[in-house]
Amino acid sequence: MSGTLHIRIKQEYANAILEDLQKKNALEFVPENEAFEVPMWQKKVVQNRIEKFKNKPELLIDEATFFAMLNEE
Repeated sequence: MSGTLHIRIKQEYANAILEDLQKKNALEFVPENEAFEVPMWQKKVVQNRIEKFKNKPELLIDEATFFAMLNEE
């Protein structure tokens, strides 16, 4: 297979699938107040990017260029 695949899980199977994944330690349920916390690894990635662009601002592109690049693909 190549490319991106999208799936739609039928509602009547969703809970069973989630429970099976949880039993296999493939996911964990988190309380709602923790659901929107940004993980530390992601904060580090952002901080590294900020430092990179502080040191080499010529690597930055403007919004119009960014969207033009997206439309080329």
